[in-house]
Amino acid sequence: MKKSIIFSVIAVVALLAVACQPQVVTETKTVVETQIVEVEKEGAVTIGFGAPELSGGQGQIMSSLVSHAEEKGWAVVTTNANFSAETQASQMEYFISLGVDAIVTVPVDSQAICASVAKAKEAGIPFYTIDRAPIGCEIDMVVQSDNYVAGKQAGEAMVELLTKKYGEAKGTVLELQGDLGQNVAQLRGGGFNDVLKAYPGITVISKPTEWSADKFSSNTLDVVGSQAIDGIYMHSDCVGTTVVLAALEQLGKKFPASDPNHIFITGVDGCAEALQAIRDGWTDEASGQPVSDFGIVVDWIDAKLTKGEDPAEGEVVKEGALWSPAMIKASDVGPMLNLGTAKVTIENATNPALWGNQK
Repeated sequence: MKKSIIFSVIAVVALLAVACQPQVVTETKTVVETQIVEVEKEGAVTIGFGAPELSGGQGQIMSSLVSHAEEKGWAVVTTNANFSAETQASQMEYFISLGVDAIVTVPVDSQAICASVAKAKEAGIPFYTIDRAPIGCEIDMVVQSDNYVAGKQAGEAMVELLTKKYGEAKGTVLELQGDLGQNVAQLRGGGFNDVLKAYPGITVISKPTEWSADKFSSNTLDVVGSQAIDGIYMHSDCVGTTVVLAALEQLGKKFPASDPNHIFITGVDGCAEALQAIRDGWTDEASGQPVSDFGIVVDWIDAKLTKGEDPAEGEVVKEGALWSPAMIKASDVGPMLNLGTAKVTIENATNPALWGNQK
């Protein structure tokens, strides 16, 4: 028996009901670039991967999953929900209709994805998430960064910078949040604010962005343009670095780290543009994610499909990985592997092991 599927390197999107199909004919004027490859293989394993969108680091996250699966000779069907939880739900139903062997996704909405989890379970299809966890349901496994620690690292860096400037921890900090409907933004905010709560001299102004670059920019323009700001914490430097620096320049407040008027900037992700900004002296710290390793989830999918094994609690080691060792722990949403983030400053921003420095 042969299994024939379509692998879409950039599968689309969309705001239409047919968006869950790997090939889409839309009524909009949006131009979508796709590459279609026919895969025919005896007994091939097929994974359905649902991206929430492809900006920032999400394209690299998808590439990590696809490349790790291809190393096993597997086929992957990819979709892009373009920030829509409703579209993602339709795409999950499409994967189920294909009869894929397993589903992996980065949830657009950590709670809404649970309806899709229930349908996949009913169909007997294992369900995994990477980068973000569900909220309110149990799945087969989560592989993500330790987002709480990432926020904590950024908070500690901000305290150090403010203390060095003023001789004590004081000042006003703008927090550009992600989408608070997702566990990742909740954790990145939690880690950061738990650190700063210990310093009453620091005031935090929090603004939601839903991971929108436009909102990163507009909130920076509004807040920094109306009051004195000492620091900015970005829940995603992938989304924020370029637009936040452009906003500061527009306001006449973009100063290098060597200037006493410099506004300190810390963040989470460690994208290429963020690392370059650190090297150039425009920003100060990034909590670098191990994005290129999120695809290791396929090792546990393989164990599930071939041996019926579930992830076991315990240590995970990968030689040369900045996050290694890590631990698989039980959680209320299933086995969870939190990969450590790397604190990146001017001292180590050229490290080739950081995913933002990898081609």
